[in-house]
Amino acid sequence: MPMDVDAARLLRDASLRVTRPRLAVLSAAHAHPHADTDTIVRVVREELGQVSTQAVYDVLRALTAAGLLRRIQPAGSVARYEARVGDNHHHLVCRGCGVIVDVDCAVGDAPCLHASDSHGFTIDEAEVVYHGLCPDCSAASAAP
Repeated sequence: MPMDVDAARLLRDASLRVTRPRLAVLSAAHAHPHADTDTIVRVVREELGQVSTQAVYDVLRALTAAGLLRRIQPAGSVARYEARVGDNHHHLVCRGCGVIVDVDCAVGDAPCLHASDSHGFTIDEAEVVYHGLCPDCSAASAAP
């Protein structure tokens, strides 16, 4: 986890008990942005030893509900978790290797970012996912 992040304080501020599994999952999500559940389970087990997959799912659910993690699921991908919360950022997803990268909000005139009809909703977030090829996959596909 980044040095400037105090996981125990984050948990207490969210009114969650500070437990070793919660600390380990939060740390794993900070260290491995956009990690899937299997990756988080592996990292947590490396740190704590035996921990059940269900326990990790329960912690992920609690941390997501508390706003400490964000669950994303780009089309064609399993659910992934990230610790970058509290802003309205978007994602770039490589069609080749599946890498996911954060990108700040879209800029410029983009009518698709404003709902044509809000249906009475108070909109506070827009989810945009850009799909394409990362530099490595682009170079590989262009190579003879």
